[in-house]
Amino acid sequence: MNIELMIERLFQYLVCGDRAGSRQIVDETIQAELPPEELVTSVAWPCYDLIDRLHRADQISRLAHHLGTRLLRSIVDQAALRYERKPDRNRTVFAICGPTDADELGAQIAVDLIEADGYTMTFAGGGIANDEVLAQLGETQPDVLLVFASAPCDLPGIRRLIDTIREIGTCGDVQVVVGGGVFNRADGLAEEIGADLWANDPIRLLRCMAEQPDRRAADDQRTVGLRRKRADAA
Repeated sequence: MNIELMIERLFQYLVCGDRAGSRQIVDETIQAELPPEELVTSVAWPCYDLIDRLHRADQISRLAHHLGTRLLRSIVDQAALRYERKPDRNRTVFAICGPTDADELGAQIAVDLIEADGYTMTFAGGGIANDEVLAQLGETQPDVLLVFASAPCDLPGIRRLIDTIREIGTCGDVQVVVGGGVFNRADGLAEEIGADLWANDPIRLLRCMAEQPDRRAADDQRTVGLRRKRADAA
């Protein structure tokens, strides 16, 4: 099976809103016994990333972007129903994302894969105020806060959220994990804002979370918010 050709074909079907053609791609992967997880990580995710990048560069229309993301969501939903569920890791994750439909689709891809990997997931989507996120963290005490964002305009709010978590200390020792296009496009950004873990795609994200459940940002990064506030006040 030629994965690169499949990505190219699916992309064309998606941005044209060709539902029958997209279903044909899915049927071909089933016939070829491609695991649904690989369909999503090796085919759907690259298509999602390509559509998002082209839209941000004004190389595809808003209509093509909407057709593609909405059709891709249905494919991702169907694939997730067939995921192999791994043993319970006894770790809980609270996930949020940026406010757009594209943000929610990217986050959903990651959330579905993380849940199938044995984590207990709660996904709130986008547009949630920081004070509500903090209240949820304080009440439920999850092991991980996952923040998925694709736009630079989301960064100030994410930075403030992480700074507040570090400063108030009422959220336990929650591990802050970030992912999404905005962190992929700027090396060192995730570390700069104090995240504990980050990755460029869902597979790397799964690997990092499994291999480094106890990793926390260095002390100088965990206190960056407090130092920033002192500098602002001076």
